[in-house]
Amino acid sequence: MSKIIGITMGDPAGVGPEICIRALAEMSAEDRANTRIYGNLPTLEAARAALGLDVDLTGAVVDLPIVGAPLPWGKLSPVAGDAAFRFIEKAVRDSEAGAIGCIVTAPINKEALNSAGHHYDGHTGMLRSLTGAEAAFMLLASEKLKVIHVSTHVSLSDAIKRATTQRILDTIRAGHRHLQRIGFAAPRIAVAGINPHCGEHGLFGTEDEDQIAPAVELARAEGIDVQGPISADTVYYRAFSGAFDLVVAQYHDQGHIPIKLVAFDTTVNVSVELPIDRTSVDHGTAFDIAGKGIANHVNLNAAIAYARNLVAGK
Repeated sequence: MSKIIGITMGDPAGVGPEICIRALAEMSAEDRANTRIYGNLPTLEAARAALGLDVDLTGAVVDLPIVGAPLPWGKLSPVAGDAAFRFIEKAVRDSEAGAIGCIVTAPINKEALNSAGHHYDGHTGMLRSLTGAEAAFMLLASEKLKVIHVSTHVSLSDAIKRATTQRILDTIRAGHRHLQRIGFAAPRIAVAGINPHCGEHGLFGTEDEDQIAPAVELARAEGIDVQGPISADTVYYRAFSGAFDLVVAQYHDQGHIPIKLVAFDTTVNVSVELPIDRTSVDHGTAFDIAGKGIANHVNLNAAIAYARNLVAGK
């Protein structure tokens, strides 16, 4: 398998180009040789100038054209949204062909993406569509806390509808397999409840008893070390303290808030169960600071490191 990491530049008007340049500048010669940035060369050169860095881009860029590049920093546009999509599409095809071992995605802007006619709720849905995957799960990974989501970019009312026994069971299985892949022989998994105090035996809703508990029992019958439902107001503290290796969150904010609280700069977004490997930063395009040379690339470095570990373990 290829050891090359393919970094998609993200929205050309955001901070993606700058953090890509910063990350590339800090790499060893060996790591740089095993890295390709899927983006636009004039935009990356403009980012390099904004940063005042002298990093050689020769051979490091899979250059895809953008009309009018470099585009104005911090301006939402369908041109930028379409370019971001094309960077990802090219990286996916190269990953499927074995030319790169893992994709690392810099941030995209969902409004720009949709204004360009690419109607996805984010990277995970896009990657699922591009690869034809039946399912994909968002896993957020940090050193002391890991969370996988039953649902992500949907309304809270839709998230409750999506928390079916089958979907929760599939999420538990996906998390279990991923943790085994990265070195956990017998992952300890906790499943968060969806209602306050897991519904208090029906006082605050019956979803925990009717939908979540059966999924946990089915997973346990398969030999997975899983407990739940556990009240969401305590489960993350227990996991952070070492009682569990992974928490299954029922919806977006239930999983994102705790992990961003404890590891805002180093949390890595991992797409699980796709036919290709992909990690990502867990922040947005930051249009307000784009082009100013002040964007922090620590999160991208963490996503790259996770990607290299996935490639090394193949």
